[in-house]
Amino acid sequence: VQLQASGGGSVQAGGSLRLSCEVHGSTGAINGMGWYRQADGKQRELVAKIVGAGAIHYADAVKGRFDISRDYAKNMAFLQMNELKSEDTAVYYCNANLWTLMKGPSEHWGRGTLVTVSS
Repeated sequence: VQLQASGGGSVQAGGSLRLSCEVHGSTGAINGMGWYRQADGKQRELVAKIVGAGAIHYADAVKGRFDISRDYAKNMAFLQMNELKSEDTAVYYCNANLWTLMKGPSEHWGRGTLVTVSS
């Protein structure tokens, strides 16, 4: 299983970016997908996740600015990031929780995509 993320880049404060993540090679169910981020010197933290049929959770810091969505048919997740702030600068990681009959639950991570917001 591989997670391929794209869409990072540099933007000025107040701008927008859209991250995409696609799960390749999954033979089971994708129970949830989400985005985490890690800024320099800080721990990785949850940004947003969408679980099951559509339960969505956002970090308080991004509520009202970020929007997560999924394309269930294409095994993809998207993170629309609006009103970006300098404190959103981080490496963003796609995450997926899968389940197969043979292996049960498993967690997978993408390589990370850098988002830089300049003020």
